[in-house]
Amino acid sequence: MKIDLNADLGEGGDYDQQLLQLVSSANIACGFHAGDAPMMLQSVRWAKQYQVKIGAHPSFPDRQNFGRTAMSLPPAEIYAQQLYQIGALQAIAASEGVGLFHVKPHGMLYNQAANDRQLADAIARAVVAADPALVLVGLANSELIAAGRHYGLTTREEVFADRGYTASGRLVPRGQPGDLLADASQAIGQTLMMIQQGRVQAVSGEYVNVSAETVCLHGDGEHALVFARELKDAFRQQDITVSAE
Repeated sequence: MKIDLNADLGEGGDYDQQLLQLVSSANIACGFHAGDAPMMLQSVRWAKQYQVKIGAHPSFPDRQNFGRTAMSLPPAEIYAQQLYQIGALQAIAASEGVGLFHVKPHGMLYNQAANDRQLADAIARAVVAADPALVLVGLANSELIAAGRHYGLTTREEVFADRGYTASGRLVPRGQPGDLLADASQAIGQTLMMIQQGRVQAVSGEYVNVSAETVCLHGDGEHALVFARELKDAFRQQDITVSAE
């Protein structure tokens, strides 16, 4: 059994280089919610050094709230913003002799695109325009995955190691009870269930079917390093290979 392990990086965290030695894919912030050009360049260089797949992590234009503000923008504006961010990272990666592998929207853009068909469509069209060979990463069973498939993109359905789920298969909104799993053993148990059984237990008790093709590991804080190592140890014990291929 094989799983991709990804982390959101280039957001100003102190442990990006260490995390890049543990994951198989890196989602690099493109400046709209966090990061800047030098940070993007450094992230690309580290990802190249550790042979980690590089992905763009575009967002709503919301540095003030780390991309977590709900927005209602015209599809044409969303399309242009995604092209702008993907293109910036494409140029930086090309300067280092590497290419982008995937695109994964960030924060509220990601969450809204899980349910909003029009928003998901604009994102998918931008990815196709940037490079139809890019993989589009989105929440398992979401509108974003459906839009990517509609436009012929390769998609990768994502699950979250340390986030709570609702009965509809969506993430519990941040700030609500059950949004984060603070206990590492619980998060590891949830992750293994999603990979091996294709289901997750919602905060309300029901079991929801999910397709786990990539697991998101949040990279903010030193605890992420400890958890990443524990998660990889659990994968080894279960004969699960970490790979983006």
